[in-house]
Parts: sequence; structure tokens; C-alpha cells
Amino acid sequence: MKQDIFQAIADPTRRAILTLLAVQAMTPNVMAEKFDMSRQAVSKHIKVLQECDLIKPEHQGREIYYHFNAQKMQEFDHWLAQFRQSWQTQFNQLDKLLSTIKK
Repeated sequence: MKQDIFQAIADPTRRAILTLLAVQAMTPNVMAEKFDMSRQAVSKHIKVLQECDLIKPEHQGREIYYHFNAQKMQEFDHWLAQFRQSWQTQFNQLDKLLSTIKK
């Protein structure tokens, strides 16, 4: 079953894994060393991220290296872009209001 990207990135551990993999590809064992949890717990997080296509496995001999999938995050960013202009307008209006109140 395909996981929901929003549920995947809602978890702080999975966001931390994405941050690590954005810098360099890693094996599950190396990732597990970065967290205060078991290798099995990290593997469950990896599975969710992989089901969302946020990370991609690459087999190198007996090891599996996971890579950050920037293309999938770009799809997510494009979805967010539709809201960005609205937010910016609202923030600008708030800035003007706060400036007026401050004076």
C-alpha cells in the first residue's frame, strides 16, 4: 500500500532521515547509528519513506544505499507553491498592519 507523503514527513525521525540523505546516501546501519533507536525502528521509517518514493534504494554488493529523491520533493514543493502567494500576501498585510499599530 502506498503511503501518504504528508504522513511520512509529519514524523520528526523521518524528516531527520531525509535531511541526512539529502547530504549523502547511507545504509540503514549508518542511519541507525545517528538515532537513539533500534536498527529495526529505523528500518520501519525507511520503509515508509521508500513507499512514498521520498528515498530510493541502490544495491551495491551486499549493501543497500538509500538516496534522497529530490524529484519527489520537487513535486511536493510544486503543490505547496499554489499556497505560497496567498501566504505571502497575508504576511505582507500583517506587516503593514503591525507597522501602522507601532506608529
